[in-house]
Amino acid sequence: MSYTVLIPARLASSRLPDKPLADIGGLPMVVRVARRAAQSQASAVVVAADAPSIVEACERHGVRAVMTRQDHATGSDRLAEACALLQLPDDTIVVNVQGDEPLIDPTLVDACASLLAAQTDCVMSTAAHPIDDAADFASPNVVKVVLDAQQRALYFSRAPIPWWRDAPAPATPATGAAQPLRHIGLYGYRAGYLRSFPQLSASPLEQVESLEQLRVLWHGHRIAVHITPTAPGTGVDTPADLERVRRLFKR
Repeated sequence: MSYTVLIPARLASSRLPDKPLADIGGLPMVVRVARRAAQSQASAVVVAADAPSIVEACERHGVRAVMTRQDHATGSDRLAEACALLQLPDDTIVVNVQGDEPLIDPTLVDACASLLAAQTDCVMSTAAHPIDDAADFASPNVVKVVLDAQQRALYFSRAPIPWWRDAPAPATPATGAAQPLRHIGLYGYRAGYLRSFPQLSASPLEQVESLEQLRVLWHGHRIAVHITPTAPGTGVDTPADLERVRRLFKR
């Protein structure tokens, strides 16, 4: 199976300015992400940047990059432009690897692409893993997903779902078949659908939860979900996250 990895990279970040260019073990973070993604079975890995400095950093280290507009509201909008710039055929499978995931598991990227290729009734694929920590279950920063019998997404939320009515404590996750799942921010699309995504009207649920994948469900489309037993590597959202990842690379 042939597919393309696209990595959206935005220079502005309220919590970590110039995040894509942050040094991790002598390389910019976005280059670390691209090199990690290149260990997958993807036929191409391309960074979709919003600033010339990101493009220059990528090219300096042998990573392909395209320049996109700065005014995109979401990463999906940025990738839609990248698909047009790269002239990808509509049936090309594209996996969106976030630009702040230098420890992304390449086999998880492959799994997301393979799942979408197999699920022809779905327009997107993504991933999740079981939550076994009560604090994570309660945290609004941990996005949860609930599935149907075919492991397609029913809903994504920052709230603790599914809620165990008879829980002995308010933040205790359910177990067994009803164990909650943490959504992993990894997405597979077909290029044709990705190009059409910016034309879909925003969902009220999307605006309330600040989760753009809810726009897909709102419009009646299906998202296939790959379940992995373990959490992915640490992403970088804050200066503390960056220091943690830097220590890992020093080892």
